[in-house]
Amino acid sequence: MINRLSPWVLALSMLLVIGVACAPTPALAPGHSALKVLATESFLADIAQNVAGSRAQIDTLIPIGVDPHSFEPTPADIKKVADSHVLIINGGGMEAFLERLLQNAGGNRLLIEASKGLTSRKPAAGEPVDADNPIDPHFWLDPNNVVQYVETIRDGLRQVDPDGAAVYAANASAYIAKLKALDQWITAQVQPVSPARRLLVTNHEEFGYFADRYGFKIIGAIIPSFSTDASPSAQQLAQLIGQIRASHAPAIFLEVSANPQMANQVARETGVKVVTNLYTHSLSDAHGPAPTYIDMMKYDTQTIVRALE
Repeated sequence: MINRLSPWVLALSMLLVIGVACAPTPALAPGHSALKVLATESFLADIAQNVAGSRAQIDTLIPIGVDPHSFEPTPADIKKVADSHVLIINGGGMEAFLERLLQNAGGNRLLIEASKGLTSRKPAAGEPVDADNPIDPHFWLDPNNVVQYVETIRDGLRQVDPDGAAVYAANASAYIAKLKALDQWITAQVQPVSPARRLLVTNHEEFGYFADRYGFKIIGAIIPSFSTDASPSAQQLAQLIGQIRASHAPAIFLEVSANPQMANQVARETGVKVVTNLYTHSLSDAHGPAPTYIDMMKYDTQTIVRALE
């Protein structure tokens, strides 16, 4: 599956996000209790909830622990979308299921593309290149990009609920301050790791924005694609083994939903360790180590730093 939005969906996104004034948004009952907001990913729902505060309860489309790259909506999911006033997506090609989902759901809602306005990173020299996917959608793994998410969500919510504009603005400002503090915290956590050991080998190409911000080098990925739906060739795995040996990268990092089979195979060939418990595309449940976006970023940072020190 190619993990990008078709031109049709991109055009639809532009119409609904930018041109919402010329397309009627769902009418809300007096007060705000009727506002139904749905976010595709759990981390995105948490970000949006921080903006919405008490004016809306943000529901999540993709269940916790499910990889959004391979998610297939059920009839119940389609009904959730059909009933929503607002649908918040990450964008950048993350939601490969979106075109069919919107066609099946029908109806009228505001579509907020949280990553709208952000520019996709270009792979550094020596990094794997995903020829099928021109956009790296993993913007949220740099908290500075999430500031843009917050501002975009704030602007969208006040379009559909203008009475809540002041609340959304205040909540957004408070959360942006937390994101900036998170960025400083991550920088401080990473600082003790020698630049020579800030080497990342991952399950698929997902940590580029994190690496750019905090001084890591991407050595390679088990799946040389922005999507987990792709499959590596024997030649690509052999190339990765050579890259790990040449760089002396100490670990392979996998998200919790990843199948570790190929990573374990590469680890046997190279002698590196496999770290299997990162949360990147999904939060944990309330009892886990990553129940919020900020918790997720802190947990992943600490896990990476411990493995590389």
